[in-house]
Amino acid sequence: MEAWAWIIVAVAVVLAIVAVWRIVAERRTARLRRDFGPEYERTVAEEGDRRDAERALRDREARRDRLEIRPLSAESRARYADEWQDVQARFVDEPAGAVGDADRLVGAVMRERGYPMDDFDAQAELVSVDHPRVVEHYRAGHAAFAAYDRGESSTEDLRQAMVHYRVLFEDLLGPSSDRTDTIQEVR
Repeated sequence: MEAWAWIIVAVAVVLAIVAVWRIVAERRTARLRRDFGPEYERTVAEEGDRRDAERALRDREARRDRLEIRPLSAESRARYADEWQDVQARFVDEPAGAVGDADRLVGAVMRERGYPMDDFDAQAELVSVDHPRVVEHYRAGHAAFAAYDRGESSTEDLRQAMVHYRVLFEDLLGPSSDRTDTIQEVR
């Protein structure tokens, strides 16, 4: 075969490899966007680079896959739902205490489900793999409560924190035949 023919074959092989690589990368991006929803864009913004963000999201998935996340039993769901009702009822008389209890209750549900509870940021990352559309509520609730502890927020901010915790709590609790899929606001 002539030298020019080998060059054409080599160029064609390189172009085919590049095309396959791009297709694989585009599919990986599409899957991560679909699976992580708004968490994908948040991570891209935080990392500053799409490839770094996608690497971070794949790392989260790998760490999550090493965990044994389990559903709650019907008894645990009922017990936690009752505890939530008590916490929510206390909000009117003791907003800061109720939000603190909401934070602890969400943590207890996470712990029983199998999420590690060592570090808030690590928790949020791991929860984002299974609950990507509500993890931002966890961050917002936690931030509002921390701001209140520093004297930097109001009772209205605590109310919003309860709403945020409630969204995550409902999602973590999982399906149950005796509850609706709507989230009720704290009044």
